[in-house]
Parts: sequence; structure tokens; C-alpha cells
Amino acid sequence: MKEKETRGLWTGAALLAAFIGWTVLIRTADVQAIGPNGTTVGFAAFNGWFHRMTGVHMTVYTVTDWLGLVPIFICMGFGVLGLSQWIKRKRMLRVDLDILLLGVYYILVIFGYLFFEMVPVNYRPVLIDGILEASYPSSTTLLVLSVMPTLTLQMDRRCKNARLRRAINAFAVLFSALMVIGRLIAGVHWATDIVGSVLLSGGLFTVYRTSVNIADQKKAARRKEETSGIQ
Repeated sequence: MKEKETRGLWTGAALLAAFIGWTVLIRTADVQAIGPNGTTVGFAAFNGWFHRMTGVHMTVYTVTDWLGLVPIFICMGFGVLGLSQWIKRKRMLRVDLDILLLGVYYILVIFGYLFFEMVPVNYRPVLIDGILEASYPSSTTLLVLSVMPTLTLQMDRRCKNARLRRAINAFAVLFSALMVIGRLIAGVHWATDIVGSVLLSGGLFTVYRTSVNIADQKKAARRKEETSGIQ
């Protein structure tokens, strides 16, 4: 394993450790009952100040909620790609390894979302249709920041049209930035919920990207050995 890949794994592990540490702090640091129905949240002074500053904008919340379908459609697109390769090549293990790893990665993202839905760390600063919902980490932010980087990675690997590749990559970056900002100013999450999503998605994606690089290295090494054997 090259130094770059080792550094990538350590970076991913550090981000995931930071997410765990951040989660612990949210449960222990400056915890106050400032939420609806007397619900508590950590970093209460900061979260309360930020929430009062932004206010609540349900239109922004609704728009960003619907735009959350974009990364879902992207996931479905890669799922169709993997399924088509499976059918064509007749064996699942013949599907491109980066696509198989992508499937595992998406499963981990879904697991993270479901886990925190079942084990709430804190609740939203507002009621949604009269219901108190889990808020940490922001699921929409987690979805966007986990999926959109995989779009740019796959386009860099598979798209030969440089202009189209640049356009898609620019879209992914702009869309991600607007979605994060939108969720911040919508006022339906505490600011620390967004930070948690950034750390978790960053850690998971870094591990995925590094795993793909390692797989590429092993594949190249096998081809080199086979070529040497033939000669």
C-alpha cells in the first residue's frame, strides 16, 4: 500500500473518530432544554444563538427536502449500472469493483441514517407537522455530502468527455454547497447537526475513495504479473 492510500485511510478514520467525539460532546457539553417540548441539545448557547439568528424558513426546508431526491436518483443510477453489469457478465463478482464498493458504501450511509433515527441524539428545534423528529445528524446533508462526491469520482473514472465531466463536477460541488447552506438557514436543524453530517460523510467517503484506489493498485499489480508471466 502506497503512502497516499495509507494517509487516506488514516484521514478517513480520523474524521470518523471526530464524528464520534463530536456526538459525545453534543450529549455532554452545555446541554440545555431549549428545544420544543423541553427537549435538550448540547452546545445550547451556540445552537440557540444560531437558530435565533437564522429563524425558520419552511419554504427553504421544503425545497431542500425535494432536492434531496437528486442524490437518491444518482444512487439508483449507479444501482442500474451495477445490475446491468451483473446481468451482462452473469456473475456479481464480475461487476466493476468500484461499483461493488460503492454499493457497500451506500449501505453504510443508509445504516448510519437508520441508526440515528432509532437512537436519537437530539431533536429538531421545531416541530414538523406537529411531530418531534430526530435531528442529528442532518439526514439530508448526510445524503447529499455522501452521494455527490461519488458522482464526481465516478465521472472522473468513466466519463471521457472532458467538458461534460467538468460540468457535472461543477454541478455536484455547487449543488452540495447550496444544500448545506439551505439546511443551515432553513432552521429545521441545530447547527451542530450539520457539522455532524459533514464529519460522518467526509469520513465514510474518504474511506471509500481510498478503498477504490487500493483496489486499482491491486488490479494493476495483477495485470503486471500476468503480462510478465506471458512474456
